[in-house]
Amino acid sequence: MAEQEIGLNALDAEVPSGLITQEEIALAHELLAFIEQSPSMFHTTASIRAQLDAHGFTYLPERAPWDIQAGGNYYTVRNNSSVIAFKVGSDMADDLHFQIAASHGDSPTFKLKARPVLEGPEGTLRLNVEAYGGMIDYTWFDRPLSLAGRVLVRVGDRVESRLVALDEDVAIIPSLAIHLDRAMNDGFAPNRATDLCPLISAGVLSQDSLDGLVAQAAGVEPSQVLARDLFLVNRTPARVWGAAHEFISSPKLDDLMCAFTSLKAFLAAQNDACVTVYCCFDNEEVGSNTKQGAMSTFLPDTLTRLMAALGRTPEDYRRALAASMLVSCDNAHAVHPNHPEKYDAGNRCRMNGGIVIKEAANQHYCTDAFSRAVFAAVCDRAGVPYQTFANRSDMAGGSTLGNLSNTQASMHAVDVGCAQLAMHSSYETAGTRDVHLAMCALKAFYEAKLAIDGADAVTLG
Repeated sequence: MAEQEIGLNALDAEVPSGLITQEEIALAHELLAFIEQSPSMFHTTASIRAQLDAHGFTYLPERAPWDIQAGGNYYTVRNNSSVIAFKVGSDMADDLHFQIAASHGDSPTFKLKARPVLEGPEGTLRLNVEAYGGMIDYTWFDRPLSLAGRVLVRVGDRVESRLVALDEDVAIIPSLAIHLDRAMNDGFAPNRATDLCPLISAGVLSQDSLDGLVAQAAGVEPSQVLARDLFLVNRTPARVWGAAHEFISSPKLDDLMCAFTSLKAFLAAQNDACVTVYCCFDNEEVGSNTKQGAMSTFLPDTLTRLMAALGRTPEDYRRALAASMLVSCDNAHAVHPNHPEKYDAGNRCRMNGGIVIKEAANQHYCTDAFSRAVFAAVCDRAGVPYQTFANRSDMAGGSTLGNLSNTQASMHAVDVGCAQLAMHSSYETAGTRDVHLAMCALKAFYEAKLAIDGADAVTLG
C-alpha cells in the first residue's frame, strides 16, 4: 500500500492530548485502508510485501542463497501467509543482537470446506464452512459476506498459487425471525453445522456456480482449480466514527491493528547498533503450531541464516539471542462500558490511553518484571503513554504468540497491544488515537540502543 498524505514523519510528532487531531484521523484511515486490502492472511502478507518493496527492501526466497550486507534491508516469506523483515545495522559491535516486534495476520472467521456447496430447501444453496479460531458467532449474522484467500490452479505442467478476493457481496447468514423462535432473546447459541451456513442463492445459481466465480477471480477456467484456502469476509465497511472521531470500527482489528502499527514503526525507525526485525505470523488464532506460525522454525531459521550470511557462528547466534528482546504485539481488552465488573480493579485499560502492557501469572503472556521495566523505560524516555492489563483473578484469560515464539528462539519478551472492544467479533472497535500512540511506542523500542546484561540490567543507549 502506498504511503498516504501523512507520511512516516507523523511518528516524530509530539504525543497529542485533548481532541483527536486531523493527523490522528488520517493515520487511522490509513490503517483501515490496510485492513480493507487484507481480507485474508494471504492478502495481509501481500499488503506488507508491497510496503516493504516500496521502501527498497530485498526479497530473500527461502530456497535461494542469501547475500546479506551490513546496512541492508531484507525480507522473507513462508507459505505466502507469514513474513519476516529485517534491517541490518551498519555500525554493529561483534556481539550484535536483535530487537523484534511480532504480530499476526490471521483473524477468526469461517473457512470454506473442500466440497463447499450445500443444497437447501426450495432450491436454495448454502456454503459449507467450519470455524477458524474462536469467533463470536452471532456477530456474523445478517452482514454482507464475501470470500477471499488463495487457490491453487493448474497452468500447463505447473501448479500455481493465486490470490483471490471476490469483490462483491455473495453471501449472508440470515437470522431466524423472532416470530419463529420467541425464546431467541433469552439466550441464543448458534449451531455451527446448521445455523451458520451462508446463503448464496435462492434458486438462480447451480452447484457449479461458485467454482465459476472463484475461477473467474483467479483468471482461469473452473477445471484448472485444484484446491482452495478460502475464508468468509465481513464486507461491512471500516470507519472512523463518533462525534469527536474517537473510535475506529472494522473487521480484523485483532490483530491487523498491531501488524500495521508495528510495520509503520519498523519502517520509520533508525538503529544502526542492532538488527531490527518485523514479524507477522499466520495461524495465531488456531494455536500457532504450523509450519508458518510463531511456534514454527520460521523465526530461528531466518535469524540463523542471517547470522551465517554475515559470517557469524552458531555461538554468535546464541549470544545474540541472550542480548535480544521481543515485543509480542496483539490487542488487549478495553474496559467495556456496560460490563466494568468483568475487569480487574487496578489493571484495566481504556481506548485512546496508549499501548497496553499485558501480564499474567500463568505465563500465558510473556511479560515479566524485567521485560515490563525495559519497555516501560523506553516509553517513558520517549514520552509515550502506556497502560497495564491483567485479567480478573477469578477469570481465565487469553494467550498470544510471544511465549510460543520463545520456545523456538528464546529471549526476553513483553506482550503489548492496543485496547479494543468486542475482540473476536466480526466487527471490532478501538480508539483512533491509539493508532498513533502504538506506532510511537514501537518506534521508540526499535530505536532504543538496548544493551541487555542477562536478567540483571539493561542500558538504554
